[in-house]
Amino acid sequence: MKKKVFQLLVENTSGVLSRISGLFSRRGYNIESITAGETADPNVTRITIVASGDDEILDQIEKQVGKLVDVLDIRELKRDQSVYRELALIKVKVSPEERPNLILLADTFRANVIDVSKEGLIIEMTGNSGKINAFLNLIDAYEILELARTGVAGLRRGTDDIINPKVNVN
Repeated sequence: MKKKVFQLLVENTSGVLSRISGLFSRRGYNIESITAGETADPNVTRITIVASGDDEILDQIEKQVGKLVDVLDIRELKRDQSVYRELALIKVKVSPEERPNLILLADTFRANVIDVSKEGLIIEMTGNSGKINAFLNLIDAYEILELARTGVAGLRRGTDDIINPKVNVN
């Protein structure tokens, strides 16, 4: 199975995310992650979807989502032409004696300790999914109490072929 990252620009209207996810649900397509937020234009939302399937399914996803009335633009964010990031908040149970080792490991991954309690701490990490997965694998000796991941957000590299919603929206 392959994965593709799609970037959508959509009209910021009530129910748009529901209509997009409904299309995936009706067709039986799988969403690995989905993130959404306003662009510089509050009337336009940028949605990043990571979907999986074979080539035919992934092509159908792009075509079907592109036909939705609220969708202004859909593009694949290819790995070599884009930057992907994800945020993870990781609550770890750790004794005061073990804490320095975990903090050193977090520093190595450029992660930040954002909360400390008697029995644990919360680590904030941003990076690509591979970096976050590698960190999680390295700390598997610790008890992860809670984990929150945002899903992938991404942009194309460079300044060519930019869709400016303020200019391109009717």
